[in-house]
Amino acid sequence: MGRVICAGLGPGDPELMSLKAARAIGEARHVAYFRKAGRAGQARRIVEGMLSPQATEYPMEYPVTTELPFDSPAYTDALARFYDDWANRLATLAATEDVLVLCEGDPFFYGSFMHLHSRLQGRVPVEVIPGITGMTGCWNATDTPITWGDDVLTVLMGTLPEEDLVAHMERSDALVVMKTGRNLPRVRRALERTGRLHSAWLVERGTMPGQRVARLAEVEDHDCPYFAIVLVHGHGRRPEIAE
Repeated sequence: MGRVICAGLGPGDPELMSLKAARAIGEARHVAYFRKAGRAGQARRIVEGMLSPQATEYPMEYPVTTELPFDSPAYTDALARFYDDWANRLATLAATEDVLVLCEGDPFFYGSFMHLHSRLQGRVPVEVIPGITGMTGCWNATDTPITWGDDVLTVLMGTLPEEDLVAHMERSDALVVMKTGRNLPRVRRALERTGRLHSAWLVERGTMPGQRVARLAEVEDHDCPYFAIVLVHGHGRRPEIAE
């Protein structure tokens, strides 16, 4: 029996992935990766030039991305059937050989592989290779520590209701807001309500070609791609130490 191995690719720069992940990628004979239909896929772009010429590729194309509301029954049903199908296909492949699944960032930090991981339990051996998270790459791009001393860091999804965003923002020192994109107007309003808008940064494609770091207050709502994270840095609960 083979294994399903998921390699965390890190935030985007190929040089930031682990040696273990790079070695697994170079040795893989079966390589699967998520992508939107008609696109190359971010994970596949990161490993360009690293795959063996003998590797067989398996693009796992999402049936929907932004076409349906993410919390609608139709969206949930379509994604559930998609993950069921690919779990079955990967388990069949892994019955005889190892199969490598590529995952941006860290697979266990909001990664799509989590949905396959739960479905593969008890069927085939599964190994996960950790990766640097995308948010780590983004806050390093600002050249400023995200937390100091006893700061509390909260990671939020831009898909949350505005009132939930406000409640979490009011209780935290440092913030990371993921899944911005079309949710940016809601995120901006929540930051403004908590008096934190002018401290917020938007980092687009952190560590990747085309990286952009900008003050969120200076960015238009429509000018926010999928690969963008909003950051608010902490300042330390013990200023005398932080300084």
